[in-house]
Amino acid sequence: MMEPLLSRHLLIGSLSLALLAGSASADTLREALVSTYATNPTITAQRELLRSTDANVAIARAAGRPTVGATLGVNRDLTQAGVFRRGGKGPFVSGGVDLNYPIFNGGSVRNSIEAAKVRVEAGRATLRAVEGDVFTEAVAAYMDVIRDRAIVELNNNQVRVLTTNLEATRDRFEIGDITRTDVAQSDARLSLARAGLATAQGRLSATEENYRRVIGRRPDALQPPPPLPPLPASADQAVQIALTNNPDLIAITRQADAARFDVRTARASRLPTVSGIASGDYSNTIGNNNLPDGAATSGTATTVGVSGRIPLYQGGLPAARIRQAQALEGQTLELRIATERAVVASTRSAFAVYRAAQNAIASNQIAVSANELALEGARAENSVGTRTILDVLNADQELVNSQVQLVTARRDAYVAGFQLLNAMGQAEADDLGLSGGPLYDPLGNYRSVAGNWNDWAGEVRAAPVATRTVTPQEEAPVQAPPAGVTPAPR
Repeated sequence: MMEPLLSRHLLIGSLSLALLAGSASADTLREALVSTYATNPTITAQRELLRSTDANVAIARAAGRPTVGATLGVNRDLTQAGVFRRGGKGPFVSGGVDLNYPIFNGGSVRNSIEAAKVRVEAGRATLRAVEGDVFTEAVAAYMDVIRDRAIVELNNNQVRVLTTNLEATRDRFEIGDITRTDVAQSDARLSLARAGLATAQGRLSATEENYRRVIGRRPDALQPPPPLPPLPASADQAVQIALTNNPDLIAITRQADAARFDVRTARASRLPTVSGIASGDYSNTIGNNNLPDGAATSGTATTVGVSGRIPLYQGGLPAARIRQAQALEGQTLELRIATERAVVASTRSAFAVYRAAQNAIASNQIAVSANELALEGARAENSVGTRTILDVLNADQELVNSQVQLVTARRDAYVAGFQLLNAMGQAEADDLGLSGGPLYDPLGNYRSVAGNWNDWAGEVRAAPVATRTVTPQEEAPVQAPPAGVTPAPR
C-alpha cells in the first residue's frame, strides 16, 4: 500500500512543478485549467450538488432534536346543549405551546445521520472525479487546438509550395521541357491540397468552439504544454495507484457504506419510540355576559409527561422497506464491482494508448526526417530528368502526411498521459497546484450547515458562478412586445 501512495506524491509534485514551469502568458495550459476550474458549469454545478448533500446531515439531525410549536385560536359557539353548555357563547381566545423531545427512535436517527455523513464523503469524492474529468476534457481541447492549428499551417504551406510548383511546371511546359500531363498532375494535386486545407480549417473551427465550451473563452495563441510528470513504468503499477485513489471508486464505496446504514434505519421502524412532552395552554372568554356570577373567565394548564409508541402491526410496511433498502445496498455493491472494472480498464487503456503514442512519435520523427531527404532528392533528380513531376508530388505529400501524423501522435500522447493521471486520481485541482484564486473548500460549507439549529438560516438566492460564452453578436435580439402588453421583468 505504501508504494502506490509514495508514487502518487511524487507524481503530484512533478505535475505541479511542470505546470508552474509554463510561460507566464495568459494562453498557457495552466491558465486554461485555472479558467476551467473557476468558470466551468459542470464543476460549479457539482459543487452545488455537494452543498445539497451537506444539508442532508442537518436534515437527519433535526429528526432527533426537540420541536416546539404554538397554537392560537379565537372561537365563538353557535349552539350549546347538554354537556357542552358552559354558560356563555364567547368569543373564546385560546393558545398553547407544545414541546416534544424524541428520546428513543429505535436507532433510526443515529443511522440516518451516519448515512448522510458518509454520503457527504461520497459527494466530495464525486466532486474530485468531476474535476478530473473536466480537466482531462480541457487538456484534450487545448491539445486539439494546438494540433489542428499545426495541421492547418502544414496544409497552408503545402498549398503555397504546390502553387509555386504549378507555376514552374507551366513555365517548363511552355518551353517544351515537360508534357501537359505533368501540368495536369500538378494542378490536380494543388486542388486536393486546397480541399485538405478547407477540411483542416473546418476541423480547427470545431475544436476552437469546443475549447470555448470547456474552458470558457476563445483560444488565442497557445503555448506548448509543459511536459508531463514521470508516469508509472508498468500498467500493473498504474492500476495499483488507481485502485487506491480513483475518486469514482471511492465515491461508490462510500455509497455502499451509506446503503448499509439505510438498512439499519429501515429496521428501526419495527422498534418502539419514546418521546418526552411538555405543553402549556391558556384560554380566555372575551364576552362573559351570559356566565354565572363568580365563574372564571380565563384559565391556564401545564402538562409534562412521557409518550411511547409500540408498533404492533403496520401492514407489512417495515419488511417492505427493509427489503427495499437491502436491494439498494446490493445494487451499490454490484456497482462498486462495475466501477472497479471500469477503473482497471480505463487505466490500462490509457497506459497502452500513451505507450503506443510515444512509439508513434519516435517512428514519425524518423519518417519526417526520411521524407524530407526523399523530397529533396526527388527534386534534385527531377531537375536532371531521372524523376518525374509525379514522383516529386508524391514525395511532398508523404512528407506532409508524416508531419501530420507526428503532430497527431504528440497530441495523443499528451492527452493519454493526462487521462492516465486522471484514472489514477491525480488530475484534480490540488494535484495540479492551481493558483488562480482560493480553491473551493467543501469543508467550509459543511461546517456552516451540518450542525445548524436555526430555522431561519440560509435562504440566499442561488446565482450562477459559471460564465456565459455568448458574445454580444450572438445574443438574440429582444423583440418588442405587442401593443398594450407589458414585458415581463428579466
